[in-house]
Amino acid sequence: MATTTNGHINGDDPKTKFTLKDSPVENLRPLRVVVIGAGYSGIGAAIRIPEKLRNVELVVYEKYEGIGGTWWVNTYPGVACDIPSHSYQFSFAPNPNWSNLYAPGHEIQKYLQDVAERFGATRFIKLSHKVEECVWDDGEKKWQIKVKNLVTGEVFTDSAHVLITARGQLSEPRWPDIPGIDKFEGKKMHSGAWDKSYDLRNKKIAVVGNGSSAIQIVPKLQELEGTTLSCFIRSPVWISSAFGDGTMKDLGLDPKVTEFTEEQKALFRSDPSALLKFRKAFEDFGTSLHNSTIAGHPMNIESQAFFKADMESKLSGRPDLLAKIIPAFAPGCRRLTPGKGYLKALQQPNVTTIHDPISHITTTSIALTTEKQIDADVIVFATGFQACTSPPFPIIGRAGLTLASRWSQHPDSYLGVAVDGFPNYLMLFGPNTTIGFGSLNRILEAQVDYVVSVIRKLQKEDYASMEPKPERVRDFVAFVDAYFKDTVYLDKCKSWYRSEGGVGDRIVALWPGSTQHAVEALRSPRWEDWVYESADSSGNGLRWLGNGWSWTQMEGDPSWYLNPEEIEFPWEGKPEENPKYKSRPWSH
Repeated sequence: MATTTNGHINGDDPKTKFTLKDSPVENLRPLRVVVIGAGYSGIGAAIRIPEKLRNVELVVYEKYEGIGGTWWVNTYPGVACDIPSHSYQFSFAPNPNWSNLYAPGHEIQKYLQDVAERFGATRFIKLSHKVEECVWDDGEKKWQIKVKNLVTGEVFTDSAHVLITARGQLSEPRWPDIPGIDKFEGKKMHSGAWDKSYDLRNKKIAVVGNGSSAIQIVPKLQELEGTTLSCFIRSPVWISSAFGDGTMKDLGLDPKVTEFTEEQKALFRSDPSALLKFRKAFEDFGTSLHNSTIAGHPMNIESQAFFKADMESKLSGRPDLLAKIIPAFAPGCRRLTPGKGYLKALQQPNVTTIHDPISHITTTSIALTTEKQIDADVIVFATGFQACTSPPFPIIGRAGLTLASRWSQHPDSYLGVAVDGFPNYLMLFGPNTTIGFGSLNRILEAQVDYVVSVIRKLQKEDYASMEPKPERVRDFVAFVDAYFKDTVYLDKCKSWYRSEGGVGDRIVALWPGSTQHAVEALRSPRWEDWVYESADSSGNGLRWLGNGWSWTQMEGDPSWYLNPEEIEFPWEGKPEENPKYKSRPWSH
């Protein structure tokens, strides 16, 4: 169907010949996309990219031998979802079969495995494949990706038009920089690298850290036969009530009974409306907590008073511990964690809490700055993860710039999904994309949809590369800084939300706003914020319009626009009376 015609191109000689591109307007140019990581966001990408795009070759590299990201990595005793499970799932794959309102980690991993299989994502995922280096080839306009097959030992180079990192923020363990850590002759474990084969019974166990993981681990280890625990608690921490307690009461349920009966699960399976009502109740509550992140907001003040009274009640017999553990900073500055059984465990006869700084580690003990030594058979490091850092392998963009050097001070980005100087590089769960309160999963889904839109623009409009404008990256950093100055996140605490290893004056992990704010910001890309390189050498920026035909005429449904599911039917009446208008008036 290709034809040739004469025409003016940007004022050029009218005799210049312009050749139509022999393709329909959809322009399904072949692209290869590589995703790194098969956790929540990587699975979401492996579902949506093949669903929404055509002629895209996709591969997902996962270094572990199973999928699930943090839920594959974290297998420590007591690992579980600390928010209601019904708010921690894909919106398109609600699970009626959670065993508990706070599902155990292995159940979440199985859910992710099931979703990946159900929606065909597993066929793109290559397990035990570790990415070792990614280099942008400016001549080829491709990423050259070095990959190691951890089963065979083979190292090979793959290439991709688009590189997507979906490695998450809670999967790469952060080991503390304590002198002598390598000299310890006992057993060392990290909460994110647990050895389930090791028998912890009848052991002297030191637990370093008191974040979310330690709060779940300590009650389980305390219960083991013959154990003695030394809990190293440097930072105070707010222990909250379970996030779903109030909603459970509103639904007429006992918040102390979090296990679901077979009858409840059967109802959720047979009645989708009952399951939706249950999900929305917890989702609405999670949204309402956003007010508590604003410094001085009545909700934050009230929650602080409530948590303090509750902790004082539970620690009434231990004023020494109470004085050390209750923070002066506002709730939410550090990740707020419901610690079922934690405060009780700290008061048991086989548990000692230690608040003095660690000096170094010997072959058999942890030495304190007071010169006291705490003997241990096992040291459990619940010291968090390499959050909001560049990946643990080089990513090299234009002119040899590495992402690690670019982010040496603090990570910056455009909306958490892209970085200037790194063409066709997109991030899922990148910096400034997690959330303090609200639905993280809905943000991840919005990011996946945004990434799909970028890939489609590259493909359809014949761009060789896209990257955000440097000034828009600077603008987003300025917006982030301005937003967080009035929030509790910059109160006087150490937190993985912050720059400089948790003590900096920038918030680098959290989205600057609510979940709904993030979803709306990502819903309609601002293409004017990007810089483009054309893949078409004709000089005509509209050559992608093709040959005047549409794929739907040749192979699809030529009258697709008459199908009811494609039509947006107007409301028969006053627009302001439309329920959809009331919920989202800007989009209806």
